[in-house]
Amino acid sequence: MTVRRVAAIQMTSGLDPAANIAEAAALIRSAHAAGAELVVTPEMTTLLDRRRSRFLERLGEWPEERMAAPFAALAGELAITLVVGSIPVLDRDGMRAFNRSVVFGPDGRELARYDKIHLFDVDLGDGEIYHESGLFRPGRQAVVAATPAGRVGLSVCYDLRFPALYRALAMAGAGILTVPAAFTRPTGRAHWHALLRARAIETGSFVIAAAQTGRHQDGRETFGHSLIVSPWGEVLGERIDEPGALIVEIDPKAVADARRRIPALDHGREFVVVVKEAGATSEC
Repeated sequence: MTVRRVAAIQMTSGLDPAANIAEAAALIRSAHAAGAELVVTPEMTTLLDRRRSRFLERLGEWPEERMAAPFAALAGELAITLVVGSIPVLDRDGMRAFNRSVVFGPDGRELARYDKIHLFDVDLGDGEIYHESGLFRPGRQAVVAATPAGRVGLSVCYDLRFPALYRALAMAGAGILTVPAAFTRPTGRAHWHALLRARAIETGSFVIAAAQTGRHQDGRETFGHSLIVSPWGEVLGERIDEPGALIVEIDPKAVADARRRIPALDHGREFVVVVKEAGATSEC
């Protein structure tokens, strides 16, 4: 396989899906003009809103087909592989949504879809509280998409903290891992770079992390710092604060090289955990 040019799109998505889609399309076009064959957009590309009633009402007006169709058409027009980091998709009961990543091929057809498995239910302190499970339903399947750019393992944001998912994706053949995200500023400053590099190193994979950035219309602030990381853990490129397209070249041969040098995927062993307490031993 030859060297490929890939892109991570950084955005500040707001409350208007039409405006968000237009901004994403413009940035995708700019990445394509710079030679990108694989483009990844951030989590909640089309709508970012924490207010439950307004969010669900908007999804009633913007069902999955309406949000996804412009990206399918754009992928076909530009003949690129496009990973729409995520779009919110209303569940049938209208009470919650799925946080869904969708992959379109160069002919505009859908190649794969993945619903975010791990939901961000945390209290960060200082009044910054998130309870995604109150608004979203968790997915149940990990997904690897076979694309012209190679096998791509899909994830979304909080999934990043669960390394078993990425190991499973790599074991299933993924050499590229996508991590579209809307990381908070406190958690981004503390953990974003370390976690992304760790997932790349552990699996010997490229990681493409397309991020939301800045202050959003719903009042939240996101960390930005879209990254593309090599299978050896090197940061190949970073876009810090502003919306735009981060574009780098990747060599697919680096995946096989990293996995040959440190074949950790081949060295996993089954084990049990033994808890030893005073006067007793229990096996988990």
